[in-house]
Amino acid sequence: MTTTPGSPDGPTADDPADGSVATSTPHAGEDFSADRRFFGHPLALANLFSVELWERFSFYGMQAVMTLYLYYSVTQGGLALDKGEATSIIGAYGGMVYLACVAGAWIADRVLGAERTLFFAACTVMLGHIALALIPGLGGVAVGLVLVAFGSGGVKTAATAVVGSLYRRDDPRADAGFSIFYMGVNIGALVGPLLTGLTRQTLGFHFAFGLAAVGMAIGLGIYVTGRRNLPVTASTVPNPLTPGAWIRPVVGVVVAAVVVVLLFVFGVLTPDNLSTAVAIVVALIALGLFVLLLTNGRVTADERSRVRSFIPLWLASVVFWSLFQQQFTVVELYADERLNRVLGGWEMPTEWVNSLEPFFVIVLAPLFALMWTKLGTRAPSTPIKFALGAGGMGVAFLLFLPWAGGSGPTTPVLAIVLIMLVFALAELNLSPVGLSLSTRIGPELFRSQTIALYYLSVSLGSALAGTLADYYDPSVEGTYFSTLGIVALVLAGVLVLLAPWVRRAMRGVR
Repeated sequence: MTTTPGSPDGPTADDPADGSVATSTPHAGEDFSADRRFFGHPLALANLFSVELWERFSFYGMQAVMTLYLYYSVTQGGLALDKGEATSIIGAYGGMVYLACVAGAWIADRVLGAERTLFFAACTVMLGHIALALIPGLGGVAVGLVLVAFGSGGVKTAATAVVGSLYRRDDPRADAGFSIFYMGVNIGALVGPLLTGLTRQTLGFHFAFGLAAVGMAIGLGIYVTGRRNLPVTASTVPNPLTPGAWIRPVVGVVVAAVVVVLLFVFGVLTPDNLSTAVAIVVALIALGLFVLLLTNGRVTADERSRVRSFIPLWLASVVFWSLFQQQFTVVELYADERLNRVLGGWEMPTEWVNSLEPFFVIVLAPLFALMWTKLGTRAPSTPIKFALGAGGMGVAFLLFLPWAGGSGPTTPVLAIVLIMLVFALAELNLSPVGLSLSTRIGPELFRSQTIALYYLSVSLGSALAGTLADYYDPSVEGTYFSTLGIVALVLAGVLVLLAPWVRRAMRGVR
């Protein structure tokens, strides 16, 4: 049996699938516990920080523009879809991005390894943005969003797995490392909407999509130059396919694609119900993954207990993301119609509202990383952090209430600035912590699948954000915001009550 410095003693993902004993030894230089060259963390974190920054630049830059592209009139350069259809497509797309994490995890575990999956997925993202820039109409939207969704899903899972490979399971720097990594995510999320929004306002939608493609190309170039700094284990294929085993999954993908096309042809799937359909599919897949992790014979008793502890945390994550991802549905509609964006005689692009939240994350992420590092074992436990994240989103939605019931652009910019600050505080308590936890709480043989399971909570929440947006209307916004805010606070309270059980079931993982 082989053990690596990046994981505790015991069975690892490098063990042969047939149970035989491997005789290889750990590669030299694989222990990163003494590497503190990047703000106290391994130097390889800098390369991953960079590629994720540019991938998020392209991702969020495009997504901020896409909502407007779908429902703006033809004379404004848009496709003139109904707002309900537009938000449903955005919700479904967001759900598909994180649903694609399952495929990315499978490819990383069975075919390419995490590092090569990351590279090829980033190439796919770039091709998707190019398609959006060059192909007009709904055809370009379909091709571009599918490529970006599947590519981004692979990037998210693989990048998280590679970052996790830099730390031992008991390394106290892990949460802080993911907070730094997450700061890269938010730098890209900040700059992307600013530049693509300005480009859309001055040159048009397709130039904005082209700018997103350029951003991803820059990220790929930087990543290629720094691949040598990554651990050898990041390229390991933990559970490689046996000869001929690829046939079944390929046939399954083809059949699924044909079924989806037929559902559209016969009108079962429509733009208006697309986000709900994605939510149902994601929920079923997540259920299947939980069953797999809880029933597989190679999962130990301690690992099974950790999976059980993850269930309430996973549900809290769904609640969080179903509200948080409304930045690209309800909040974008709100910014376009209800926010007074005129500043000194100049009207701020709608997309710039999407940059407020990542700006606060950039400012606060280093402080959170320092705080978690300084507190060490005295920091709030993981379930409490998750409760703070979900409850924080409830508070953010209640902050819309003082301006509810108005008509037209009457909400001041400072109001949305305050609300986005609360969004950021909630996110920093849950999202980087969730990423870190997903790399440490899963069974050794299913580490990438556990990361994918976390991203499925984001997928389900993103799809629900599109479905919930269909109930939003300025005439009932008071009821809308208050209902969702109160529900989130109640569910956060339930998680606080469950926290002692969750901590015990985690079996040594903080």
